Amino acid sequence: MAIKTRREGRIVRHKRIRKKIFGTAERPRLAFYRSLNAIYAQIINDETGETIVSASTIDKDYVEKFGKRGGKSIQDAINLGKHLAEKSKAKGIEKVVFDRGGFLYHGKVKAFADSVRENGLNF
Repeated sequence: MAIKTRREGRIVRHKRIRKKIFGTAERPRLAFYRSLNAIYAQIINDETGETIVSASTIDKDYVEKFGKRGGKSIQDAINLGKHLAEKSKAKGIEKVVFDRGGFLYHGKVKAFADSVRENGLNF
């Protein structure tokens, strides 16, 4: 059956990625999602099904730090990566496995990943 929409294509790619990626206590999964209005990221331990750290461009602490912009620009993705790296370091997380959520690795996804790497998370 042919893929009909961009959203269906992203979901197919995400399922293919999730077959290979699994977050553990030593290396949790860094899940990325972008909607039309915001960018979301979570660090998840798949063994226990627990979200360890989460951040988004609409969180109260993000808005206080960077201002209310939403998630519409690449600069927002860079700022969110910096913010998430700081929160994860405070929890003692240094190594993660990156789950791009089926999105192609360019634009906001690449900017977010580069920002997280620059601020101390390894993947």
